[in-house]
Amino acid sequence: MTLDPELAGLMHHVAGAGSFAELLADPSGLERLEAFSAGTAAYAAPEVAVRTVDVPGPNGPVPVRIYVGAPDTSGDSPAAAGDGLPALVWVHGGGFAGGGLDMREADQLAREVADRTGGVVLSVGYRLARGGVHFPVPHEDVLAAWLWAVEHAAELGADARTLCLGGASAGGNLAVGAALFLKDAGRQLPAKLVLAYPFLHAELPVPPDLPEPGDPGSGDLREEGIAGLPRILRFTADDCRAMVENYIGGPLLMASSYAMPGYADPAGLPPAAVLVCEYDDLRHSGELFVDGLRAAGIAVEARMEPGATHGFLNHSAGLRIVQRGLQFLAGEVASAKPFQ
Repeated sequence: MTLDPELAGLMHHVAGAGSFAELLADPSGLERLEAFSAGTAAYAAPEVAVRTVDVPGPNGPVPVRIYVGAPDTSGDSPAAAGDGLPALVWVHGGGFAGGGLDMREADQLAREVADRTGGVVLSVGYRLARGGVHFPVPHEDVLAAWLWAVEHAAELGADARTLCLGGASAGGNLAVGAALFLKDAGRQLPAKLVLAYPFLHAELPVPPDLPEPGDPGSGDLREEGIAGLPRILRFTADDCRAMVENYIGGPLLMASSYAMPGYADPAGLPPAAVLVCEYDDLRHSGELFVDGLRAAGIAVEARMEPGATHGFLNHSAGLRIVQRGLQFLAGEVASAKPFQ
């Protein structure tokens, strides 16, 4: 398949930008980024109840924004049957150093999943790896949010036994790293890991059919699609190394399995749902993780979104491809069963 046509029609807004930092340094950068993300299709976010709490953590309070959808009263859903609302602790992406609770991958996604499931989404405002902040601080913030969610699940109307944990890109890394810690510490694990295009390996093996940025490709449609993307959407080995070294505050060899969980033994982890993108240099990281889970006998629901690029959930849900991704994630949250 070729690049999704709705996404393809937005690429000119970020053409020529080598990175998000470079784009935002341009006086028109914010306007260009919003045009790239918003698209042209009309969209209104669903109305859900929203509040923010400060969760205590070892590094200080962690803001957690709580979204509660209207439960299904038809009698067909677990919530309607009295088993507790579907619930998800969600961690946004941004290369460990960017993003926040207001980005579409956090706010829009949380509203949509809460609305589609009639459940609860807790979006974690973890500390970013900048200004001297490094691992394990973001990792500990996510753990603090998870432990708070387990403790307060009943008052949120949820069942702690079916509480899911997930995230996108670097947030997927933080979610899996937290799950590994919980497993090792003997604490309650998520009912399911719900991940979107996760970045889990510091030195990502590049499949032979994926060209480096700037390479022309060799005629294969996927190669041509990858090679034709704006540089801002590509990830080289140097890009990945720089992200990880900034996150851990040192060389790659310092990274523990909680910081780079793609290298850890996944045995004992809960079931997972993993969404990857067809046109994404980091796709192989999610696919390697899926392979490792399956080899360990862990149930995985894997979806490769045709025509998608990395971070596509940061686009407006007016795009059909974003709607499909959101529906996959919401369905996986709604179907979670107790793991422990």
